[in-house]
Amino acid sequence: MATGTPVTLSDADVRSARLRSLLLAEGGQRSVLEVAEWFGAMQAQDLASGSWSFGVRCAGLTEADVQAAQERREVLRTWPMRGTVHFVPAQDAAWMVALMSKKPLAGGAARREYLGITVELVDRAVAALSVALTGGTVLTRDECVAVLQSAGIPTAGQVSYHLLWYGSQLGVLCQGPQRGKEHTFTLLAEWVPSPVTPPREEGLAIMALRYFRSHGPATEKDFARWTGLGLRECREGIAGVGDDLVRVETSAGPMVSAAAVLDSSESVRTHVVLPGFDEFMLGYGDRSLLLDPAHFQAVVPGNNGVFQSTLVRDGRVVGIWKRALKAKTADIAVTTLTKLTAKDRTAFQREFGAYGMFVGREPRVTWG
Repeated sequence: MATGTPVTLSDADVRSARLRSLLLAEGGQRSVLEVAEWFGAMQAQDLASGSWSFGVRCAGLTEADVQAAQERREVLRTWPMRGTVHFVPAQDAAWMVALMSKKPLAGGAARREYLGITVELVDRAVAALSVALTGGTVLTRDECVAVLQSAGIPTAGQVSYHLLWYGSQLGVLCQGPQRGKEHTFTLLAEWVPSPVTPPREEGLAIMALRYFRSHGPATEKDFARWTGLGLRECREGIAGVGDDLVRVETSAGPMVSAAAVLDSSESVRTHVVLPGFDEFMLGYGDRSLLLDPAHFQAVVPGNNGVFQSTLVRDGRVVGIWKRALKAKTADIAVTTLTKLTAKDRTAFQREFGAYGMFVGREPRVTWG
């Protein structure tokens, strides 16, 4: 990392730099793969939210384009870190899972005990699925459950989900393209037969570069939380990047940023509408620069981990929105969290127009 006297950034500077890092600046002529490679991983346990995370960063993109990128095997969904589903570049999936799956697998022991799953049962399940999926086969989750049941493996409740999760954390399985509304699974080694295989030290550096260039300025603890890696490993990764990363001072303490982002004069978008599970919110432990703490309960009701979709003005959350997709319309209900001017509403209306194009429906917005 570059050394010397750190630059001091105001809160507004941090928010502007983060918008550039998060690819929420003006323009945005990018592909799905380019965005995935920039971020490294994008949270996607909710497919509709994960897809719009690409759409809001890629002008003119549609949901069908995100699906097509999965079918071309450019990106895929799996559990690379924190035991949570993310979109990742397909060629990077195997090494990312290997690098960051140790803690989730260890942490899953208590869950397996609660579900009554033994190590022997897990091994049998992974073996049965491996046989069924060999040869490029892609099966829906229900079809995978049928395979397990045929092998005499119990699947009631959350057992089947955990077995599929475990097989993915081992790097054996990954999710294939959606089949209608059904999630699918396939063998990672067959779906991506020529993966990238960096050594551990290089992998740590890649993760550090991708995190800070797509989220910075951010703290080392933010990076550790995002990856699930220990601080020592994270600092090793940061050191391995070299001068592409720099330290900055902020009101929240020292942070790390990509040097290129700080040098950029690219204009940021003043108004954006984001999905609930977007890296804008989920990429940081401390969200006070992005969200008034008084509004946290509105964005995450009951602190249950389910984030509402947000309206963002000048890098701060100012409202939430929900959608209901009809045959020809996207009915959008907005709840404002702070006062919006007529100019704000016009700007957000334009952003919802882009969302309507993404989902192929006419947006109908009601304001509350």
